[in-house]
Amino acid sequence: MADNYLEKKYEDLQARKAKEQRLRQVAWKKRMDAYRKKLEAKEALEDSACAKVQEDNV
Repeated sequence: MADNYLEKKYEDLQARKAKEQRLRQVAWKKRMDAYRKKLEAKEALEDSACAKVQEDNV
């Protein structure tokens, strides 16, 4: 009886840890995607500013 109880508790613990790990990975991926999007927007803004400066110099 005690073995089954402990096994069940251990399996529940492992399942909970796996779920938390998946949630951390999803949250990390969302943060990275947002960061990449922010970098792309910043680079696009800088590129357009550089192009405008080059056009003004010509």
